[in-house]
Amino acid sequence: MDIDKLKRAIDLELKPREKVIIIKRFGLDGKEPQTQREVAETLKISRSYVSRIEKKALTKLRKAISQ
Repeated sequence: MDIDKLKRAIDLELKPREKVIIIKRFGLDGKEPQTQREVAETLKISRSYVSRIEKKALTKLRKAISQ
């Protein structure tokens, strides 16, 4: 996969909160990937809400990358 295409899709397709969650969950900032619970604590939201946002963001990214 083209990493530049992925980065563009993240910047163009995702809302700010979605970006933060995807970057933290998958370690795209050069740091260790975080669990949903860790991300939830950082953002002061529930783990289940992180899960829902992550799922929606991944769907958007799959769609953007497949085009």
